[in-house]
Amino acid sequence: MIELHNICKRFGSKIVLDDVSLKIEDGETFVIIGQSGVGKTTILRAIAGFFNPDSGEVLIDGIHMDRATSRVKANLREKMGFLFQSGALINWLSVRENVALPLVEHRIGTKEEIDRIVDEKLELLQLTDAAEKMPSDISGGMKKRVGLARAIVRNPRIILYDEPTSGLDPVMSAKIDELIIKMKNELKVTSIVVTHDMESAYRIADRIAMIYKGSVLQCGTPEEIKNTTNPFVRQFIEGRLHGPIEV
Repeated sequence: MIELHNICKRFGSKIVLDDVSLKIEDGETFVIIGQSGVGKTTILRAIAGFFNPDSGEVLIDGIHMDRATSRVKANLREKMGFLFQSGALINWLSVRENVALPLVEHRIGTKEEIDRIVDEKLELLQLTDAAEKMPSDISGGMKKRVGLARAIVRNPRIILYDEPTSGLDPVMSAKIDELIIKMKNELKVTSIVVTHDMESAYRIADRIAMIYKGSVLQCGTPEEIKNTTNPFVRQFIEGRLHGPIEV
């Protein structure tokens, strides 16, 4: 279980997170929505322990990420996989080498074992034919899948997704959503997904939280969000220019 209790974070004079509390159950796909710059990715970074909040607590399976030593934080991160918005592939490494990188860096297994694990993940994400290609030779959607293969290569229990469908066409976005659902069903992972894409959010989410100006406006099931009476949430999910949200 992942728990955030009354998290506050300020960068300079800007309040980025303002008393955020969330509880994410094991095996849940939890989606975070909201405008750009309201603190969504900062929540992912807090969960990963990339910074300590100014106040509040972050707990991973009951262990305080916010108070942990560097070694404990590293151990907690070993349970996590990260899919960055850009894919963050290493341009001079092949698809196979990019996926293998976490195993090689942490010296997990022999070359033969690493090759076997990488082959499994490439097959799972339908990337076998692209294994020897370079990042410059593959499409944006394929780069997302390579990033996802790398994120799961160590069989994490938690995957953090930052805008997994941004910049993709509707068909490829649906494919990425299908893969996120597959990770949940086949690997039993807990997923936290930051997105602006409401169609994607409704497809994949067990619960959705909307963040506005660093605070949680509403958290509920996709049906509860679709039927919300909160005017801020209503304006965002319908993509309306006029309403209480400052555009």
